[in-house]
Amino acid sequence: MNCRSLLTVALSMFCLMHGIAATRQDSLRGGNGHGRAWWDVQHYDLTIKTDTASEQISGYNKMTLRVRSSAGDSLQLDLQDPMLLDSVLYEGKKLVVKKEGNVWWVIYPFHRWPVGTEHQISAFYHGRPKEAKIPPWDGGFIRTRDSTGKPWMAVACQGLGASSWWPCKDHQADEPNRGMNIRFITNNPYPVVSNGRLIAHEETQGYHDWRWQMKAPINTYNTTFYIGDYIHWQDTLMGENGRLELSFYALRHNEAKAREQFSVVKPMLHCFEHWMGPYPFYMDGYKLVEAPYLGMEHQSAVAYGNEYKMGYKGADRSGTGIGMLFDFIIVHESGHEWFGNSITAADVADNWIHEGFTTYTEALFAECLLGKEKAFTYTRGEWKNIRNDRPVVGEYGVHDAGSGDKYDKGAAVVHMIRVLLNDDERFRLLLRAISHTFYHKTVSSQEIEDFINRFTGYNFTPLFDQYLRTNQIPEFEYFIKNKQLFYRFNHVIPGFSLPLRIRNRKRTEVITVTSEWQHIYWKSGYDLHFSGDFLLRK
Repeated sequence: MNCRSLLTVALSMFCLMHGIAATRQDSLRGGNGHGRAWWDVQHYDLTIKTDTASEQISGYNKMTLRVRSSAGDSLQLDLQDPMLLDSVLYEGKKLVVKKEGNVWWVIYPFHRWPVGTEHQISAFYHGRPKEAKIPPWDGGFIRTRDSTGKPWMAVACQGLGASSWWPCKDHQADEPNRGMNIRFITNNPYPVVSNGRLIAHEETQGYHDWRWQMKAPINTYNTTFYIGDYIHWQDTLMGENGRLELSFYALRHNEAKAREQFSVVKPMLHCFEHWMGPYPFYMDGYKLVEAPYLGMEHQSAVAYGNEYKMGYKGADRSGTGIGMLFDFIIVHESGHEWFGNSITAADVADNWIHEGFTTYTEALFAECLLGKEKAFTYTRGEWKNIRNDRPVVGEYGVHDAGSGDKYDKGAAVVHMIRVLLNDDERFRLLLRAISHTFYHKTVSSQEIEDFINRFTGYNFTPLFDQYLRTNQIPEFEYFIKNKQLFYRFNHVIPGFSLPLRIRNRKRTEVITVTSEWQHIYWKSGYDLHFSGDFLLRK
């Protein structure tokens, strides 16, 4: 789920609409400049101590990095205000650090490190993290109480960034290749749940020490925690890659409701494996955790806050009634394990890869549950939410995630590919091939588009360019004169075309529509009906 700050979205849209250049901080956050390009994160080892009285946290991140190219004398470390970086150590010695906004430049003769070598630096920090105002959209720390009055804490920071609460290389293009350890030391008596597997829990002098381990690469914004009065139970799923451990965490007083609502997980995962291939994180398991906000795709620790309702908080985003037959948050956020978590856009400008494909997983689950016809009705129903305010693909290198249409318009692109292939098994194999080829990788939209073209043998490039890189929806223009149907597309890029199925009471015809006027003989009446499986204006 896109948790980008509402204020940041508004400002970014204003700047783009009015031609205002991105700031240096935008470029530092979204780019891969000289302080980032030369090193590759191999592993994070994060230790955090929480103080419930002051609401501050402190700790350190021991980062293992590999030199990927000739280095300069500076390393960009991200940690946002009001958090403070206390020191950075290398081999026990403090390095010089200079602050520039939300970037901390670590100064050292890194050029002495040979290409291919690995090194460890430790970043010590403290502060009171930004509190989320409207989580998960305006993200940060969430400190609240459950309905019984017990403390309940969590974090959601997509868009805002993981550097809002711990120092890291806060860019989607670089995930820790060998995963991450995360350790929480807290005087809060309730369980701490995080990504991956729990490897240790100890209590000493009133402090609880929780240690979690992730073996797979992970997006920094997916690193998370939940603290609450949780009840925990486990299950297993015999999936395509063998035995998958399932873990469920619900607030204690919600156990009965949670056990009923969460029972959809096993059939859902079987459905997703059928369509998209094996669950991508067998090594870290699957968890579903009740959260004090709507939901998020936190890797192997999916956040659930849909209040045990069907649909989207009890409503149907598609307006068809079909969305009320399953829990939107469980399905959507779990679908992200394939698209967003395993396959990650290297630049947030291409986040339609996360949201478009994942929104279409809702239709895939609806198809497993209810059949193809209802699934198609559901996905077409979601298109009414498309605003066409700006292109889906954002501006590269400045942390611009593009239009919110990345969800429903992105899903429409996936659906149109399926319809144009006209072969459901081939489409299924395409999804599985994408999952396999880009497993645990960061990619660009262009890489995904090129792969789809090669795999299918179909040139979808004009379709991608039309729907992802413009905010224009093709308009079908026609008139009938002297028993001739004249037709063309308006508002399309050069080379764009679609095969449309048109019919009336007596006749069905497939026509390939371009921007040029064409005509066919059309004797049998004048009322035309069009296939609804393409996103068009008529």
